[in-house]
Parts: sequence; structure tokens; C-alpha cells
Amino acid sequence: MSANLKYLSLGILVFQTTSLVLTMRYSRTLKEEGPRYLSSTAVVVAELLKIMACVLLVYKDSKCSLRALNRILHDEILNKPMETLKLAIPSGIYTLQNNLLYVALSNLDAATYQVTYQLKILTTALFSVSMLSKKLGVYQWLSLVILMTGVAFVQWPSDSQELDSKELSAGSQFVGLMAVLTACFSSGFAGVYFEKILKETKQSVWIRNIQLVSFSLEPSL
Repeated sequence: MSANLKYLSLGILVFQTTSLVLTMRYSRTLKEEGPRYLSSTAVVVAELLKIMACVLLVYKDSKCSLRALNRILHDEILNKPMETLKLAIPSGIYTLQNNLLYVALSNLDAATYQVTYQLKILTTALFSVSMLSKKLGVYQWLSLVILMTGVAFVQWPSDSQELDSKELSAGSQFVGLMAVLTACFSSGFAGVYFEKILKETKQSVWIRNIQLVSFSLEPSL
């Protein structure tokens, strides 16, 4: 049962990640009358939905008691300012990253973006080794080398890209590439930093996410 649940979760995650990229790309390149929506607005709405979902999960964990929910939020967030302040760094980085992803998708095709963004696996591994003292095996390092090679091949110019050059100039592709590479490094660092904080505390991941979003809303706005 646990194995089936694991593969089901993996399948849902793959579907969610792929559909998110295609939907974002479609929404940023859709040609219609009127101005395009602001990517910063989409980031703010996503953060609001995230904090609402986390509050609901904490509410569920507190046996659906508003009094218990208020006490938990007060004790874990307001009464622990230093613990909450630790999330300011990854929060700002995640805000930057989320905005950069929209810039990247506005200037790159979905396939190039998706493959290039997988470099976050490499940056996460490097930050895990340096910040968490993790040790990677030979096969893991070999997998990272293969990943880098695949990304390099995707960036290699081909004849089919000449058809896309009418829509995407070399300058816009460079902007998109720089945006996604910056997002890869910010994602790797923020993810490992957040993991380090989670391992050093007994607070739930939902409380930590509420703290995270509480710092990201201001710069997003």
C-alpha cells in the first residue's frame, strides 16, 4: 500500500509540474487584445492561496478548534520572533525566484525552460554537500554530469530554432536563460536552507510555511 501511494504521489507531482509549466507558458504567450496580466500579481495570489492552505492544515491538526489554532499561531510565530526571522532569507529568495520563472517562461519555449530548470537538481546537490555535509555516491555524481550534458544539448542551436526566432529574439532568449539559471541557484540555496531549518526545529512544516509566506507577501506586493 505504501509503495502504491509513493508511485501515485510521484505521478501526481510529475503531472502537476508539467501542467504548471505549460499553463504558465500559454498564459504568458497568449495573443489577445488588452495588456497581459502582471506576473507579480500571479505570485501574490499564489502566496495568498499557499498561506490559506497552510492555515487550514494547521486548523485540521488542531482538531478544528479556532481557539487552538489561534494559540498555536500565537505561540509558534509571534512568541518566537527569532525562529520566525530565520525564514526571512529563503522567503526573499523564493519571491525573487517565482518572479524570475515568469520572466524565463515569457522568453523561452516550454521544453527548453523545463529541461534547463532541472539544473536546480545540480545546485541543490552542491548546496547540500556544502551546507548539510551530505555525501553523494559515484552514481549520483554521474547522474548530475549526465543532467548537465542533457541541458547543454538542449541549448545547442538547431535548424528548428530558426522557426522560433521570429517569435523569440536572441536577446529575449538570453534574458530567459539568465532568469532560469538564476532561479536554479536561488531554488537550490533556498531549498537546502529551508531543509536545514526544518531539521533544527520541532515546528511543523505547515507552521514554517506560514512563517515563510508572511515574509514573502511584503516584497511580492
